[in-house]
Amino acid sequence: MPSNLQSMIGRLFGIEAKASRTAKLIAWTTGGQPVWTPRDLSALAREGFAKNAIVYRAVRMIAEAAASVPLFLFEGEREVDTHPLLTLLARPNPMQCGPDLLEAWYEHLMVAGNAYLEAVSVAGTVRELHALRPDRMKVVPGTDGWPEAYDYTAGGQTVRFEQDVGGGVRPILHMALFHPLNDHYGLSPLEPAATAVDLHNAAGAWNKALLDNSACPSGALVYSAKDGQLSPEQFDRLKTELEASFQGAKNAGRPLLLEGGLDWKAMAFSPKDMDFIAAKHVAAREVALALGVPPMLLGIPGDNTYSNYAEANRSFWRQTVLPLVNRTAKALSHWLAPGFAGTVSGAADAPALELRPDLDAVEALSTEREALWERVRRSDFLTINEKRAAVGYGALPGGDVIAGAAQQ
Repeated sequence: MPSNLQSMIGRLFGIEAKASRTAKLIAWTTGGQPVWTPRDLSALAREGFAKNAIVYRAVRMIAEAAASVPLFLFEGEREVDTHPLLTLLARPNPMQCGPDLLEAWYEHLMVAGNAYLEAVSVAGTVRELHALRPDRMKVVPGTDGWPEAYDYTAGGQTVRFEQDVGGGVRPILHMALFHPLNDHYGLSPLEPAATAVDLHNAAGAWNKALLDNSACPSGALVYSAKDGQLSPEQFDRLKTELEASFQGAKNAGRPLLLEGGLDWKAMAFSPKDMDFIAAKHVAAREVALALGVPPMLLGIPGDNTYSNYAEANRSFWRQTVLPLVNRTAKALSHWLAPGFAGTVSGAADAPALELRPDLDAVEALSTEREALWERVRRSDFLTINEKRAAVGYGALPGGDVIAGAAQQ
């Protein structure tokens, strides 16, 4: 049906059309078919996370820190202490506790740029949550350009999760980091840092090769006999003896016995040849930058002092961990709240449930918290409820008076 005719019919019958005009362009060639990821996630995980100490430690630091932040549940502005949703998050499945599930969620997001949670429902009630591997998941776009299903492939079998559940909890929660060139998948932080990761890995392989060869090409054997060169048999024999008796860490420092005509010339690396060490540190800094971890927290050489370390730790929490936690809390709230609507007050029109992180439990922000409390305490022009609101607490009956006046 032409769009102008459709809009005219909508105006006549009071039907409001909200579909995006560009959606059909995005999904024209992909409607109903899985869209494959444009990169090899296994290679990113293998070369980045599994073989690089900087990536491994940075991802673990982010995941462990983010998963350690407790989540509070609110119905409107009222905090809920006991609720089935809190029980579900504390024990999402028989194999994992809450922090285990969230750690896997954050690690998938940082390594792959995408993270998936599956909600297992029984009789319309969500009973379990499971983190799914991003490399096994494929998005199935609908005719409007948005995902209408997800295909998960494992063990040669594929399971399709339809996303239209009639207003309940969708079976899959997909969170992706921004990708300017992809409509369905996020951009892994390891992709912009891929060159730095390869350089860091190559520097490690170089150091390993040096150790295998007694730490450096310590010298050269010069043949100074009359004929000027070794016969092929002599060359092969000399090479075999050097490899068998003088290479490797177990033979380091072993004296070399020379026969007639052979002379030893010592060699050493120049400072320019040793620049790969500085290049390795530069690569490590680029990897840490891409993942959002201050280099000094990873032991990378630099201006490491106590004051700088404390400031770097606060920056790590404020700029990397807390934005990730806040985004996850909002995503979980939007995803799971429809399945638990009205379970607190029992009213159908009850305020929506919302998960919020408990920032008071973050030890790294204790100095900021102490400074806030001190500023609020000295603010004699604020009422009791205004002071409570400034530090994150709810209002009290009769608290709309100045603190000093209430004491009098």
